[in-house]
Amino acid sequence: MAFPGFPEAAFDFYDDLEVDNSKSFWEAHKHVYLEAVKDPITALVTELEPEFGPAKVFRPYRDVRFAKDKTAYKTHQGAYVEVRDSTGYYVQIGAPGVRVGVGFYYAEGEALRAYRDAVAGPDGAELEKMVKRMTKAGWEVGGETLKTSPRGYPADHPRIDLLRHKALTFGLDYGFDTVVHTPGLVDKVRQDWRKGRPFVEWALAHLHRG
Repeated sequence: MAFPGFPEAAFDFYDDLEVDNSKSFWEAHKHVYLEAVKDPITALVTELEPEFGPAKVFRPYRDVRFAKDKTAYKTHQGAYVEVRDSTGYYVQIGAPGVRVGVGFYYAEGEALRAYRDAVAGPDGAELEKMVKRMTKAGWEVGGETLKTSPRGYPADHPRIDLLRHKALTFGLDYGFDTVVHTPGLVDKVRQDWRKGRPFVEWALAHLHRG
């Protein structure tokens, strides 16, 4: 199945799910989810697979075992190409529209130390330029950060904002741009993932050595 674009029904489905996140609603509208959301996003990432690799289309059910919020269903559908260890490419659809992303979504231990060493060293200047270039092009910087300076780094370090990151991502919103309803969205996502590839490669080179 070639990607046909996301129909209006996909966005209407998530609008309604945000209002009524119940099992009864889900069961009554599951066919809409499958036809308007799951099938199209699966087709989208399948078309991108030859260049970026296979994607995981996430389950629509939330893990509520340890969550205060007990709503059962996610209010967006994401798909993720993991190149290595929580680093890769992302796309999602939800009530606010379509969004793409790239980055490393989680790091700890040796990988996090390697990231901070790289940021503090000469290669941090390359990353800083990359961040400026991406944000100038409309990407939003995200990812979990510390509220304070990481241990071993002064609060006045010139790249302290980047050092505080435990994850570093870039996101770009399409919202309800007309392209999201067309097969042309595949090329748009491909172009954006290509623009994000230098950062993915930077992360792979510095966080996941060996």
